[in-house]
Order: sequence, then structure tokens, then C-alpha cells
Amino acid sequence: MSAGSYGWLVLAFPLGGALLIALGWRLLPGRSAGWIASGAIFGSFLSAIGALFALLEREPEARAVTSTWFSYAQTAGLSVDMGLLIDPLSVFMALVVSGVSLLIHIYSVAYMASDRGYARYFAYLNLFVFSMLLLVLAGNLILLTVGWAFVGAASYLLISFWYRRKTATAAGMKAFVINVIGDVGLVIATFLLFSETGAVDYAGVFDGAAKVFEPGDTTLVIACLLLLVGAFAKSAQLPLHTWLPDAMEGPTPVSALIHAATMVTAGVYLIARTHPLFELAPTAADVAAIVGTLTLLFAATVALVATDLKRIIAYSTISQIGYMVLGVSAFAYSAGLFHLMTHAFFKALLFMAAGSVIAAMAGRQSIDAMGGLRVAMPLTFATFTAGALALAGAPLTSGFFSKDEVIAATLDRGGLYTVLAIGAYVGALLTALYAFRIVFRVFLGEPVVEARSLARGQLAPSRHENPATGEQEDTDVGFPGPEHHIAERERSMAAPMGALALLALLAGLLGVPAVTHVVDRFLEPTFADSQYIDQTPSDGAAYLGLAIGGALSLVGIAAAYLLYVRRPALPLVLRARFARTHRLLSSRWYFDELFDRLLVRPTVAAGRFGNAVVERFLVQGALVDGTSAVVRAGSSAARAAQTGQVRAYAFLLILGVSALVLYFLSGSV
Repeated sequence: MSAGSYGWLVLAFPLGGALLIALGWRLLPGRSAGWIASGAIFGSFLSAIGALFALLEREPEARAVTSTWFSYAQTAGLSVDMGLLIDPLSVFMALVVSGVSLLIHIYSVAYMASDRGYARYFAYLNLFVFSMLLLVLAGNLILLTVGWAFVGAASYLLISFWYRRKTATAAGMKAFVINVIGDVGLVIATFLLFSETGAVDYAGVFDGAAKVFEPGDTTLVIACLLLLVGAFAKSAQLPLHTWLPDAMEGPTPVSALIHAATMVTAGVYLIARTHPLFELAPTAADVAAIVGTLTLLFAATVALVATDLKRIIAYSTISQIGYMVLGVSAFAYSAGLFHLMTHAFFKALLFMAAGSVIAAMAGRQSIDAMGGLRVAMPLTFATFTAGALALAGAPLTSGFFSKDEVIAATLDRGGLYTVLAIGAYVGALLTALYAFRIVFRVFLGEPVVEARSLARGQLAPSRHENPATGEQEDTDVGFPGPEHHIAERERSMAAPMGALALLALLAGLLGVPAVTHVVDRFLEPTFADSQYIDQTPSDGAAYLGLAIGGALSLVGIAAAYLLYVRRPALPLVLRARFARTHRLLSSRWYFDELFDRLLVRPTVAAGRFGNAVVERFLVQGALVDGTSAVVRAGSSAARAAQTGQVRAYAFLLILGVSALVLYFLSGSV
């Protein structure tokens, strides 16, 4: 079978699963909807593997296959095909997306078992994966935009899945609105590129751009900046990041899916896919690198003081995406994508383990209420620690090799990028500190009531309340189900977590400097046209970077141990001493308040003015009601004149004729 055929199968399986569950959910007993959805993603993953082997059978320079189903539009010089591009980059993304999504689906089978919207959940989940796969396999900017929009719509459905929870619906709307801002940037950029190059397929756009634009051309820089608007919105980079922490209102497996393998990596993929444009517009690439560095530092500082377990991990995602954006913007494409892959493993693992912890805590998410869960939850503790080690970049873990490869490549660029690399190292230190802040606060220390109850073999009774507001909730459709599940008691939760723990610890071996270059060599044909393809750090510089990164990781872990195990009162002392700084960080640098004052309130005020003055007074009152009032007055006068008496009609006739005579006589005079 050809690579193109495998590409269509990659899309067909999750789409078919979504339709089957959506149309036949009434006939699906028990957990069958979950297993059907998981089977669909498994089929997609096998198809991605088939596409991989089909590409490897070809010569490296021929590993870009286009497959067209039909011509969608041909008009006014625009030709848009319903076609896919199967190349190393798209297959790499398809493998990561479908592989990690498969494990999240299997985890969800048990985790969501008591939820009344079980079938609806898996239909949405399959739709979400289909949308992301369409995005990465699209053969042109138009189809990419379609997948881009589908991902935004599917994320809204999943974030606000518990639609009777007001905080969930508000979070879904927030994510949707911010992502639409990114959609607008992507669409305008596509129009600009088409108007200059006359093409929307990638090869046509890149070839046309090389002929039309000089390096640094203003129009191209603007187009690339608009692409970055789309990338920053989807990948939650400053200042369009505020939706991602709120997206934690969705079920925990949804958080794992959005953060690990799908939505937030779309912006990184977009920059990598359009790399010929950014190399022609280095100013835009510099902007992306600066924003990525600022984002990774900002999010790491917030994660240091956040107390909601899922939100800490969410800010960790924002920070790690910053590393990926920095990597691909520094033209170290393989390094950025390698970190994308390893991050998918350990971030999905962290969310899965967090879901198990939250279930054990009967829905409570604050780490201030947790402690001593290590003995009662040994599997969850071991897997969470494995994910935290990889996140912290501890020596020999996957994050150690991938994150430090990004920083080493950035440092090798010199100039501005030396400063950015130093910022990235500072972020690495903070990452290790907040990662093990979670481990030590949640799993060590004095066991809380829930931990002691679980040690006796009993799950704490569910509180059935909104963890964000404390509001009491029932367990009907639109709210979380009545039961909660932990990995120690559910094989379908434990197995994916175990697999991801191994990947989080060992996947870095695919990119050991001077030893293995599996990811680099596989992706090389996609980036062979890059003028920076051969500009990589020396082996000595790479190992020096690993040494620095590993040392910073160990220092951060040691600092966390000192603060939260040896001297647990010290954080409170520091908090009191640096109260203003703590308030700034705990308020997330006031970005939400800033947006509320600059955007939300003026928009609401304009809407109210439009409703009260324009709509009700001018349109409804003056135009609609005013016109109807004139018509009613005329109708009333006409009805009053229709008396039915002949003498009255004769009088009106004489009156009218007299008026005409007077008019003509006055005119003649």
C-alpha cells in the first residue's frame, strides 16, 4: 500500500469512530463506546506506522508524497485540492498524535466509566484526534486552516464537556474566542501569501516566496507575524496563553490530550512546516524566539506558587511549549520537534497520574490539601515521579536530552540567542524546582485523611462539588459522574501510565549526541532545503550543555527537597518576606485582569451601548417602531375618512378639486 493510502486511513479511522459512536450510542452497552474509540485510534496509529515504513522504502530525497482525493476548488487562479502531504514531518506528528492519543483513550475507558455522557465524550475525543491529524497531514494552507478550525471547535466541546458547570462553559468559550483570534491571523496570512505567490499548496508557496520576496521583505514579515498569531494562540504563548490554565475545567484525560500530543503543539508544527518563510523573514523568527523564551520564564514563575495540581501542570505545558517555539525559531527544527515528542510522553503521564491523585482525593485539586500519598498509591507515585524527572531534565531522562539539545542549539547561534539560551537555562532550574515541589507536597509528608483512608483500602467518599468554586453538584448529565477511579485499581489506567513512564525515562536515547541521531536523520529530508541544516553544535558543546542542564536540574530538585521536606516552614517565611512578588505570581502577572480591563469590559460596554441605544432606540424605536407608527397614523386617518356616507365622499371630492384649481391658478399668476 502506498504512503498516500496510509495517510487517508490515518484520518478515516478516528472520523469513522466518531461517527459510529455519535450515531449509534444508544445501542452501545457498558464501556463499548470507549473500546470502539480506542480501536479507531489504534487503527490510525497502525496506519501511521504503515506510512512510516512506506516512506523509509523510498530514497531520502523522494520522501514527500502528495495524495489528492479530489479538486476542491479551481477558480480565479486558485487551485485547492483535497490532498495530503505525507513526508517525514507529517508522519512524525501523526505517530506522536495517534500513539499518545491511543494511550489516553485507553486510560479514559475506566476513568470516565461512571460519567453519564460517556459515549458523547468518546465521540468528541475521536473528533478531536481526527481534527489534529487533518491539520498535520494537510497538503495545503486551506486544508490546514480547516483542520485548525476543527481543532478549536473540538477543544471547545471537550473543555466545556461538563456543560452544567458554569466554570467549564466559561473556560470553553474563553478557549474558543482566543483561538478564533489565532484563526483570523492564519487566514489573513494565507490570503497574503496567495496574493503574492499565487499558490496555497506548500511547495507552490515556498517556491513562489523564494522568487517573489527578498530576504526581510516587509510583506513576508507581516505574513509570518500573522502566522505567529495563529501559532501563539493555539500553543498558548504570550500574550494569548490565558485560555490554557482555564482549560483544566475539562476532564483530566482531556487535559492530557490537549497538552501532550495535540492542540498546543499545533503552533510548533506550523512554524516548522513553514520554515522556508521564516528563514526568508528572520525578523519574524527572532520575534518568535523572544516570545518563546519570555513565555517559558513567565509560566515557570507562575508554576512555582500555583496550588491547583492541574493548573501547575498546565503552566508547565506553557513553559515547555516555549522551549519548542524557541527551538524551531532558532532553526533547530529537529531539536524542537524532539522535545515535542518527549514532552508528549511525560506530560500525558503527569496528567494521568494527576487524575489518579485527584480521584483519590475525592475531586480536590489543591496540593495544600494533599500529602503522604506515596504509600497508599505506589504506582501513581512511581509514574508521577518518572514524569517529573523527565520534566525537570534529570540526567539520562528524555527531557534531559531533548530540552538541552534545544538550549545548546540556541546557544550555538550566538548574539541575541546567547541571551535567550541563558534565559532557557534559568527556566530549566525553575522547572526542576516546581516539578519536585509537586512530588514532595503530594506524595511525601504526613498522610492526609484521604491517604490514610486509601491505605486501609477505602476510597474517600466523593464530595460532588466544583473544585474551583466549592458549589455542590449532582451527578447527572453535564456534571462529573458519581464514582472516581485510581490507577492502582484499574488496569486500563495503569497500563498506559506504565508505558508512558518507560517512554519518559528512555525515549531520550533516540537523541544522544554523537551516538544516536534517529529523530534528526528521519526529519532531515523535510528540512534539507534549510540553510541552517548543517549548523549544529559540536559534540563537545552538546555535552557541555548536557552537563550544565543536568547540574541545574539536580540543583532545582535539591532546592525543592530543602524547601518542602527538610524545612517545610521556609516557603511560608519566603512568602511573607516577598509578599508583593508572591501576589504578582499567584495573580499570574495580572494578565487576566489586564485583558479584562482592556478588552473584556470595553467589549461588554460596547455591546450594552449597542443593545440599548443602537438596537432598541435607533433601530427598534426610530426606524422600526417610527415607520410603523407613521403607517398606523395614516391607516387610522384613512379609516376615519371611510364613513360610508355619499355626501362625505362628495365633499372630499369637491375639496380635492378646489385644491387642484387653486394650485394651478397660483402657478399661472
